[in-house]
Parts: sequence; C-alpha cells; structure tokens
Amino acid sequence: MIDGFQQTEHQIIKNRCRDSLSLLSTHCTSFLVAMSHRCRFLCWLMILPLSSSWTFEPFRKIRNDYQALTRRITARHILLPPNSQDLCLALKQKIRNSDLYVVDAFEQAAKRYSRDDDTNFCGGLIGELVPQGYCRSRELDRACFQVRLGVVEGPIETEYGTHLVLVSERTNCPRLDGVNTKLKRADDSNNSLLVPSPQVGQVDISFALGQVTFWIFVFFAGGILAEVVSRLV
Repeated sequence: MIDGFQQTEHQIIKNRCRDSLSLLSTHCTSFLVAMSHRCRFLCWLMILPLSSSWTFEPFRKIRNDYQALTRRITARHILLPPNSQDLCLALKQKIRNSDLYVVDAFEQAAKRYSRDDDTNFCGGLIGELVPQGYCRSRELDRACFQVRLGVVEGPIETEYGTHLVLVSERTNCPRLDGVNTKLKRADDSNNSLLVPSPQVGQVDISFALGQVTFWIFVFFAGGILAEVVSRLV
C-alpha cells in the first residue's frame, strides 16, 4: 500500500516536471520565433536600398533643412549706385590688384566708396557667422551662399543698388566649399589661403553612431522584457 502510494506520488512529480519542461520549451520556442521576426524586420530595414526615394526622402529633407538652419557666413559688401556695373567692375579690379591682404583692401574700399551707412564704417561687414536670411536684401543673402569663398564677387544687383561681395568664411556648405571653409592671411605676407574651420551645428559622427547603437540596444532589450513579462503574467 505504501509502495503503491510512493509510486503514484513519484509519477505525479514526474508528470509535473515533464509538463513544466514542455511548457518551458514552448515558451522558449515562442520567444525565439518572436525575436527572429524582430531580427528579420531589423535586417530588412538595414538592407533597404539607399537610393529608395520613397523611403529616405523624408530623412533627406530633414537633413537639408537642418543644414540650412546651421549655415553661417562672415561676409562684407560694398554698395554702389544702381546700374553701375562698369564702376563696380573697375573697383573690383582695383581691390584684386592691391598689394594688401584681400580683406584689408576690401575694407578700405568699403569705407571709402560704399553707400551703405550701416556697414561702410566697419569695412562693409554684414556680420560674422550670421545665419542664412540675415541680410535685408534677399538677392544679396542668396548671393552670399552661392559666390566663391575668399574672392571679390560682383556686380550683384538688388533693390538697394549694385554690390560687391567678399565672403571670408562659410560653414555647412560642403558641396560648394569642400573642407576649406575660412579665408586666412598667410604667414608673414599679404597673401590669402583657405583653411578648415569648425562647422557650426554639425553632428559628430561618433555621436551619431553612439545614438544608433543605443536605440538598437533599447529595441532588443524592450522586446526581451516584453516577452518575459508576457510569459510570467
């Protein structure tokens, strides 16, 4: 009688262990299947073609808007009377032929010839590292982000008159300027050269990679935690 009871109890324990292992195996299988679906979805996102416009066009727009908001210039101008292209070209050639450093020559000409009373006393300086849209004239503002860096450019016609422009620094315009984004005086001479400068508002690549790694970890950790909680409840 006792032996039969012990055998029955052992059988019950054995059956419970078998059921527990079977349930654990089922849960593990379901968990692995769910994680495999997540992994496949993530891999699918990672192997999407970069040229897929319907997928990446919103991200390109965000990037372009961000770059536009962080573009900066240091620029100077000389304002001459309207429709004075010949005078403008003659003054531009005079500045280029000067033995002075190009910024110094431009500032001297601005103080002497510019009709813009708001900037002529400071050598025609529009602003130092000012954002796009800072200039009163839309045409002049657009020209500052299109002309060559470190070169006296013009004539540029606006509603105010005819302008000469000198951009000595411009940030976040890599297609236009490359890596050299600032005009600098060469050592022990009046010659000028272009050098790299800090890019205002530019995101460091190591920071971006760290953010991507963090969110991938959060994605997987959140999935694992959700599966564990769902099995325990």
